[in-house]
Amino acid sequence: MRRLRGSGDRGQVAVEFAGMVPLILLTLALLWQVVLVGYTYTLAGNAADEAARVCAVDGPYEEAGTRHLDGAWSGAVSCTGPADGMVTATVTVDTPILFPGLGGFPGVEATAGAVYEGEVTDE
Repeated sequence: MRRLRGSGDRGQVAVEFAGMVPLILLTLALLWQVVLVGYTYTLAGNAADEAARVCAVDGPYEEAGTRHLDGAWSGAVSCTGPADGMVTATVTVDTPILFPGLGGFPGVEATAGAVYEGEVTDE
């Protein structure tokens, strides 16, 4: 009986590929989640900036802060001040898990400040 050289490795590539597929998919899912977290931080920072600017002139800061936060990126806006001539807006935004609408991690928080330009009352 004659044995062929190298025939013992037959199908090895297919087995290695099948073993690596779950690891590759997990890595892609984790990278996608990192993208979603980064995008959430960007949205929260922008919303805080907009809310602070509107709060600085005594405007409707909640509307301004949530204007671009919809769907899976819903958020809450608060504004404090004026203290020492500054107002501070804080926005908390939920981070979606893998796909928007699937659920979310609680709270990415962003804070922004602006010089108070509204009417100062001495009480």
